[in-house]
Amino acid sequence: MGAMCAVRMHEDELAVDVSLVGRLIAGQFPRWAGLPLRRLESSGTENAMFRLGADKVVRLPRHPRAVEAIAHELRWLPRLGPGLPAASPEPLGRGEPGDGFPWPWSVYGWLDGRNPVPGRIEEPALLAGDLAAWVTALRRIDASEGPPGYRGVPLAARDPFLREALGRLAGRVDTAAVTRVWEETLRAPEHTGPPLWAHGDLMAGNLLVEGGRLSAVIDFGTAGVGDPAVDLISAWCVLPATARGVFREAVGAGEAEWARARGWALSIAVIALPYYWDTNPPVAENSRHVIAEILAETA
Repeated sequence: MGAMCAVRMHEDELAVDVSLVGRLIAGQFPRWAGLPLRRLESSGTENAMFRLGADKVVRLPRHPRAVEAIAHELRWLPRLGPGLPAASPEPLGRGEPGDGFPWPWSVYGWLDGRNPVPGRIEEPALLAGDLAAWVTALRRIDASEGPPGYRGVPLAARDPFLREALGRLAGRVDTAAVTRVWEETLRAPEHTGPPLWAHGDLMAGNLLVEGGRLSAVIDFGTAGVGDPAVDLISAWCVLPATARGVFREAVGAGEAEWARARGWALSIAVIALPYYWDTNPPVAENSRHVIAEILAETA
């Protein structure tokens, strides 16, 4: 198979196979050539993941929009990771385009654990406390030189995208109820404090747990400074209703911040749902779960 045959274009997304990744490793990191290599199943939408040997993972962007995160993570992870109470990915190498793969890619240390499953959380109160401690620790890191967060902007910037998505979801979700909650959220006061660090995507797929406790947080491609309310989305995207109060109290969120956090969780779910309804069932199911949780809480 030729190098270009190992990469298949589907719209703007690349599908990458083991033989291509093996050639990239052998050509650019020969000390790791010959290590066992296998594709990892993931519902993630940004990167293709391959386990390399026992203690490494290779991440390759699946579409052009994910490329910028490579340099972003390699720059900021060494500064953020040491100040956080759970493990973070350790960058081991930056790969360059080659063998028909057009973008930079990266190698990280392997992190043990599994993604928590919303609706089946083992120790909700403990996980809520761990998440709050992690968010609090990130917010304490000096943000004076941090880049603007991808999701650190006012919620109003999401309004046209959410309404367009709702138009595509007519008859599939309770669009009237979603609109009511969203419009209430838009009335919440904006963040007026200093910009703070936020991960920006604390969904279940970016968390690892062991024994019900938070063991690691991964995928820092959206990390940046701005309104930190976005990092409270785990209250609805991961935790059950019984643990939300524990999380909110531990992180010290007031009414306005909590409302903005709910709005972020709702907008992420609604905007993703029509896009992934047929193409990524796990993401679509999680989006439906988040919408149902928020509507039940605000009924």
